[in-house]
Amino acid sequence: MEEDCPNVQVIHVVVSKLDGEKHEVHTEDNQIFKYKKLCICTGGKPKIIARDNPYVIGIRDTESVQDFQKRLTNARRIAVVGNGGIATELVYEIQGCQVLWAIKDDSISCTFVDAGAAQFFLPQLVAAKEKLEQPVKRLKYTTGAFKVSRVTSDALGGALGPDWSVGLDLSGSKQESHNVHVEYKVEVAQILTQEQFKLTGKCAEKFIDKREKAQLPSGSGILDDRWPVYIELTNGKIYGCDFIVSATGVVPNSAAVVENNKFGLSEDGGIKVNNKMQTSVMDVYAAGDVCTTTWEPAPHWLQMRLWSQARQMGAYAAKCIIADMHNEDVQMDFCFELFAHVTKFFNYKVVLLGRYNAQDLGSDHELLLRMTKGQEYVKAVMKDGRMHGAILIGETDLEETFENLILNQMDLSIYGEDLLNPNIDIEDYFD
Repeated sequence: MEEDCPNVQVIHVVVSKLDGEKHEVHTEDNQIFKYKKLCICTGGKPKIIARDNPYVIGIRDTESVQDFQKRLTNARRIAVVGNGGIATELVYEIQGCQVLWAIKDDSISCTFVDAGAAQFFLPQLVAAKEKLEQPVKRLKYTTGAFKVSRVTSDALGGALGPDWSVGLDLSGSKQESHNVHVEYKVEVAQILTQEQFKLTGKCAEKFIDKREKAQLPSGSGILDDRWPVYIELTNGKIYGCDFIVSATGVVPNSAAVVENNKFGLSEDGGIKVNNKMQTSVMDVYAAGDVCTTTWEPAPHWLQMRLWSQARQMGAYAAKCIIADMHNEDVQMDFCFELFAHVTKFFNYKVVLLGRYNAQDLGSDHELLLRMTKGQEYVKAVMKDGRMHGAILIGETDLEETFENLILNQMDLSIYGEDLLNPNIDIEDYFD
């Protein structure tokens, strides 16, 4: 960055505290940096279950992914706890290893998609993974090797982007493709070592191979003490595994800067910001996962702690800082008019627009659905004849059309269910 931006100086240190009154940033190697304006972009930190357990890891940055790859190489079975984006991508990408997927919901990937879309994805859990080498059209950022003055356990690297798994070898020690077992509506009751498991006198669940599933009775327990760690779920089942991946989301990483400062904080610890990304501490701004927006959002925008949204917030915060220094006004960026997120789950393109899961729309909304098994899943969220959100899975080519229909709030009542009629090219119709 220093080569591309001569006015930028990058300093690799860990911040120990912030003194908002004196406009000072203190680091762990006892350096003090003065500032005129400060933007806090410390991101989020993973909510790791049993943080000090050596058999439990979180995946948040490139360093943790490298650690995961090393462990996976010799693994026969792992457990993935969580139901968000990282968990969904992991479960699909892992090969040559049995995967227990423990989720607290009654459908997979519900952080992003509804139960209908989850059903659309389910066949991919047992299908052989296709090797498709497709170009990545998004700009990718990488990190170089560097040293900080003193790395602590709380020092995190950059968050993973939407294409983090592209090109990574996520293979275990077994010669098989997908072998995923999902446990629904459960949480982790306790994590046991091999010795602790033996003392319980309980039996571990047999991990039923998808090819054996039709022949074996469900819930057949065995005294399986071959595993280094065991995970007991709230439904009473115990599974042995080589290690556990905690993918249960993130919380704002604000601890180092909020102490002894008068920041307004949300319930989850996020630093509250106004519509200029300003915090309650003079000359201090915040952007990304570490902050919580407090302005009245546009009708079709909502905050989610996503890499893409954090990048947008950072760019807007920079504009606000420059405008403030020059006593100028700045208009709210257009990216805050409509929630839009593009990712890939189970090798399908996934586009989320507006109130895609009918968030805050009440019960008087309706859903229009179109699904072609193995190809596409289209859901439009309608209220009072107008579109308020959409989920598009597969190569639908509808994202631009739906984005405009949500923003324009055109009355679509006369079209009814024909809005998603596959025989009508609505992309050209509304062009």
